[in-house]
Amino acid sequence: MKVLIIEDEPALNKSMVEYLSAHKYLVESVDNYPDALNKIEEHQYDCIVLDIMLPGGNGLTLLQVLRKLNKLDGVIIISARNELDDKITGLQLGADDYLTKPFHLAELNVRIAAIVRRKNALGNDMISFEEISIDAQSQKVMVNDAEITLTRTEYEFLMYLIINKNRVLSKSAIAEYLWGDHMDMVDNYDFMYAHIKNLRKKLVQAGAGDYIHSVYGMGYKFSLK
Repeated sequence: MKVLIIEDEPALNKSMVEYLSAHKYLVESVDNYPDALNKIEEHQYDCIVLDIMLPGGNGLTLLQVLRKLNKLDGVIIISARNELDDKITGLQLGADDYLTKPFHLAELNVRIAAIVRRKNALGNDMISFEEISIDAQSQKVMVNDAEITLTRTEYEFLMYLIINKNRVLSKSAIAEYLWGDHMDMVDNYDFMYAHIKNLRKKLVQAGAGDYIHSVYGMGYKFSLK
């Protein structure tokens, strides 16, 4: 997937580029309005991460330009200003999501993947992988059309894995996604291993393949092999 980062804060721009690149995205980045305008006019992206305050212009104006060009690039607005008016304006102009700084990079990763999935599915709430089906609306998980019972954490973990299928997910990214702001309270990954063990057991017992693979020294990957 191709992602454009539009962010003028050097450290944040760099960290987003490095993190998403490590998760197998093709990432481009700019740090000002003129360069961003050139990028969105000349190229197409699966998702654009767009800061509101930029040198030389406003991110919301870029969003207006994008929609006037009838482009379907997904857009996540990011801003240090937690102002309701900005959020409402951005969503009204066609943004798909909104993140307020500071945010976890793992959350950004998941939101990008979710936007791309929604756009590719054209509104379909069913997410499938082989014999596993998830109804995102009702949050029901089925294996071979038979519903299985998962805990809230197991459900969120499965969604995270399937949305990011065929990508190696680091242990820290998984832990950050599952625990968010409480990550600092975690001394080790034992809790994650327990969730992986329980989720894998429930899926396999229900007749699904064992798709959760450990990647030595890195993390986990949800894939056929």
